[in-house]
Amino acid sequence: MSRRKKSQDNGYNVWRSYSDMMAGVLLLFVLIMCVAMAQSQKNYEERIREQDEFAAELLAKQNQLDKQENELAAQTEELLSKDELVASQKHTLAEQAKELERQRKALEEMQETLNIQADTLDAQQKDIDDKQRLIDDQQAQIEKIIGVKADVVEALQKEFTANSMNVTIDPQTGALVLDANVLFSLNEYELTEEGKYTLEQVLPIYCRVLLSEKYADSLAEIIVDGYTDSLGDYASNLLLSQNRAAMVALYMVQDIRYSSLSEEEGDRLEAFLSVNGHSYNNLVYNADGEEDPDASRRVEVKFRLKDEEMITELDEIMKRE
Repeated sequence: MSRRKKSQDNGYNVWRSYSDMMAGVLLLFVLIMCVAMAQSQKNYEERIREQDEFAAELLAKQNQLDKQENELAAQTEELLSKDELVASQKHTLAEQAKELERQRKALEEMQETLNIQADTLDAQQKDIDDKQRLIDDQQAQIEKIIGVKADVVEALQKEFTANSMNVTIDPQTGALVLDANVLFSLNEYELTEEGKYTLEQVLPIYCRVLLSEKYADSLAEIIVDGYTDSLGDYASNLLLSQNRAAMVALYMVQDIRYSSLSEEEGDRLEAFLSVNGHSYNNLVYNADGEEDPDASRRVEVKFRLKDEEMITELDEIMKRE
């Protein structure tokens, strides 16, 4: 009995020990599982945290990438805009280059035209200078001629004044006007005694001044012009005016030459003397514009200096220009 009880107690103890051991193992397993689960939970939480951090990091990087992409897109758009601007500027520059080339060619053509015009102006200026020199030379000659004529007229006036004679000399022509009513009878050309006396008084003084050595080199001609009034026809008046002028000239070379002039002065008188009849051309009119017959019937003795034709020609040239 004791032995069976002892055997039963041993069996019970073994089973109890086994149960305890299994309980301990189970407890250990539970502990291990708890620890494992805690570790797993911790690991899970860490992984979740890491994932969250990674996701946050990814999100930040994504945001950064988006930002960079936006910046890149903006830069790309800006570059495209700049490319368009550059292309537009290149086109503008090309157009400007074409315009500059056109303007350069136009300027070259203008320069060529200006050069031609400058050459033309130079030629014209040279021609003007040559003409001006010619005009200056001619003006100097004219002034000399005018000065000589003025000197001759002044000398004539002084001589007539010195001889107490009231004689008027035309300052433009140097003409001495002789009244035909004193020199001739009506419609006649023979000198009257009163006419001869008048010529004897005035013509020697006139001729001596003109034929003096002082003016001999400048003298070209001594002219006797006859004029009539308008009564009668032109032909008869022309013959009368020529005959009257010829009679005065004949008196000068036949009477005055030998009575009042030296041989040298007489030779000059014959060399320079000329006679013209003008009929009733160049009539004289009074203040009312009517013909003055007495004044129209006249003989004029005047002189012409050398190169006086040049003065008339230059005057005509100046009028044309």
